[in-house]
Amino acid sequence: MLPVSVVIPCLDDGAALQVCLRSLVEQTMAPAEIIVVDNGSRDDSVRVATGFGAVVVHEPAPGIPAAAAAGYDRADGEIIARCDADSVLPANWIEQITAVFDDDPALAALTGPGQFYGVGPWKGGALNVLYMYGYFVAVGFALASVPLFGSNFAVRRSCWQAVRDEVHRRDWWMHDDICLSLHIGLRFRIRFCRSLQVGISPRAVADSRNVRLRFRRAFHTLGSHGRANLPWNRWRRRFQQQRAFRQD
Repeated sequence: MLPVSVVIPCLDDGAALQVCLRSLVEQTMAPAEIIVVDNGSRDDSVRVATGFGAVVVHEPAPGIPAAAAAGYDRADGEIIARCDADSVLPANWIEQITAVFDDDPALAALTGPGQFYGVGPWKGGALNVLYMYGYFVAVGFALASVPLFGSNFAVRRSCWQAVRDEVHRRDWWMHDDICLSLHIGLRFRIRFCRSLQVGISPRAVADSRNVRLRFRRAFHTLGSHGRANLPWNRWRRRFQQQRAFRQD
């Protein structure tokens, strides 16, 4: 089985991190390492991380893009899995990830959806359809490829190393998962796996300000990658690649 490093960016999220790490230590297949990237926490996040035996990386540059990239750089596993500090992982999360990569040696990255916890079934179902699958459809259309979902994805370390100098790790406004998807999607293969699900917090969509901020960051991310990565140009490149592949 391929060794899996789990990377968790964290900022002042000790209580949620404790739940997340507990779900990781209860996995049916243990990760090779858990890396918590402290992005300047003033609460007990670092103490919680060390209490669970996680490796703590301190990243002073603000923002998830910098924190996530620092964790990927530190990871030793052949597969780098990513979740958020408030993610709750099913017991077979690592086992599922390793099984998919073992069965598909050419696969570069794997992602799956989140399921909102702490809300009623009707509200949770509506959020899952409107927000979660809306994300995969809308962003997938803009990228002309499967987008990674930051709370639930895994990438081969060799793939990360191929793009690590290209991602916008110092731009706080970036959606780091969309940015990484932009650099991977037309060069490597990303697979969406519906059964690879994790619990995610509804606080990201708890009020309209958070939602507006996420949309602003998404448009900033898409607009900061130049004309070549505008949706119609990415689709043109994808069709050209498919045509070249058929001719070969």
